[in-house]
Amino acid sequence: MTELTYRHGHTALEAVGLGVRRRRAWALRECSFRLPAGRVCALVGPNGAGKSTLLSLAAGLLRPAEGSITVFGGRPGDVAVRPRVAYVSQDKPLFPRFTIADTLRMGRELNPGRWDQAAAERLVDGGGLSHSARVGDLSGGQRTRVALALALGKRPELLLLDEPMADLDPLARHEMTAALMAEAAEHATTVVMASHVLSELDGVCDYLLLMADGRIRLAGEVEDLLAAHAVVVGRHELPGTPREFSPHTVVEARSTGRQLTALLRPDGPVRGPWRAAEPSLEELLLAHLRAPGAPALLTPSAEPRPRRVAA
Repeated sequence: MTELTYRHGHTALEAVGLGVRRRRAWALRECSFRLPAGRVCALVGPNGAGKSTLLSLAAGLLRPAEGSITVFGGRPGDVAVRPRVAYVSQDKPLFPRFTIADTLRMGRELNPGRWDQAAAERLVDGGGLSHSARVGDLSGGQRTRVALALALGKRPELLLLDEPMADLDPLARHEMTAALMAEAAEHATTVVMASHVLSELDGVCDYLLLMADGRIRLAGEVEDLLAAHAVVVGRHELPGTPREFSPHTVVEARSTGRQLTALLRPDGPVRGPWRAAEPSLEELLLAHLRAPGAPALLTPSAEPRPRRVAA
């Protein structure tokens, strides 16, 4: 398949049976999913779920102990793949003695033929930063802006962001996210953004990867995952879950006094005196984060493709 085909609507990132071992424990195990190109994907999970490990693999900074991961059909870190990927890690390593102008100049020299100086400067100038300011004198939030400018200036086809807005105040986070999404939309950039701030993902991301214990628990289009679940509320005074729930997958059930609230994956209508509604993204994520043992669900677009066997 040609590079052009991958860029316009097919697979950006795919993992099959992916595993990474950390000393005596597995950071990732049996991790499989597919991310179509052009999506803005939220990567969510508790601390230690494997999010940073997965992003490092996609960036070509780690090699798996088992299974495989591909970026646009190639191996992460290969010469043909590396220019198409930008990665902003949690620590955002930059040269503290460089000025902002030096940093952008470095980006231009390291990415000949791809560098978009105007895009990088738009992000820097949006924060009112002087190009002569030294990186080491900037605040954490200002360094984040420079790191994102460096990543976007590369004009990547896949942008990997590991908790990129963690050190920004709420207003700056909102402004930065809007600027980032505008740049990504203009160039159909695939974005994978790990975040703990669930409320900031709603309305921004159209795809979801939810991880727990190094495995994928939910994957696919946000709207399809929401439609596959229901929040059910009603009065329940007996121990255990109501018998009406037995045909359905119960992700989580919580009682407050005489009222029970449950997140179900319904298999048909929910019988009985229950009020059912589609969950919000935050409700869906919180319920699954509180119930990491719930059965996994991947929508069809997130299922890894069957491998062709040579004749």
